[in-house]
Amino acid sequence: MRVIGFVGGSGTGKSYRAIWVAKENNIDFIIDDGLLIKGNRVVAGQSAKKESTRIASVKRALFTDTNHAVQVKRAIKLENPDAILILGTSLRMVETIAQVLELPELSKIIYIEDVAEKEEIERAKKMRLTEGKHVIPVPTFEIQKDFSGYFIDPLRIFRRKRKDNTLVIADKSVVRPTFSYMGDYTISNQVIYTICEHEALTIASVIKMNRLWIENKPYGILVDMALTLEYGVNLYAEASKVQRKVKDALERYTALNVLSINVLVKKIQL
Repeated sequence: MRVIGFVGGSGTGKSYRAIWVAKENNIDFIIDDGLLIKGNRVVAGQSAKKESTRIASVKRALFTDTNHAVQVKRAIKLENPDAILILGTSLRMVETIAQVLELPELSKIIYIEDVAEKEEIERAKKMRLTEGKHVIPVPTFEIQKDFSGYFIDPLRIFRRKRKDNTLVIADKSVVRPTFSYMGDYTISNQVIYTICEHEALTIASVIKMNRLWIENKPYGILVDMALTLEYGVNLYAEASKVQRKVKDALERYTALNVLSINVLVKKIQL
């Protein structure tokens, strides 16, 4: 099975262009926002756009719910596709989805900049930011039964495929999810600091968290921690435990994408 990643920031027009990218690469199946899509039909999954909060939406898109992941894995096994296109806001997100769904490693990565002009991307971002519009690459009737937001309009677009000039009909739904009109939310650095400190101190060898640095990136956060550890322990092994515990907790509680956890053992204490 070929697994292709289609990567672009939130609101850059990935879902709008997903069908064309799939056709150009001879792919019949798309994974987008928690859905397994074949042509214009939802085969399995639940749309992340139906969730009432952004955090729940992110978790749904990443298949963190075991039952959701099992349902989609079962459908993939049954359909046995030759290729799947996975959409994500970052390469890490696409790789995580492939791993959770037990798919082969990515054989190709396509970025939104490869298929859309800069002006088109900026226009899509503006529409997402000012109007809260999201596109789902399936017809309205496929998702209306369990969608929690409201529909703006359906789209039926006709376009000729570039290589053999065949006509492709793409049905899409433009929606406004609940989370796009319930206001924004912010997670302060103090919350991240508290989570990191709490998780680190659950490890017996950690005496104190001396300092924490947080750096925000477009696709996630970088965390640098300075710790005091107990004398006599394996420093590498204990630092690795801290990395894993802090990463898992941050992603579970905040739904932030953690790019790295860097641990500096600054002191040891007798």
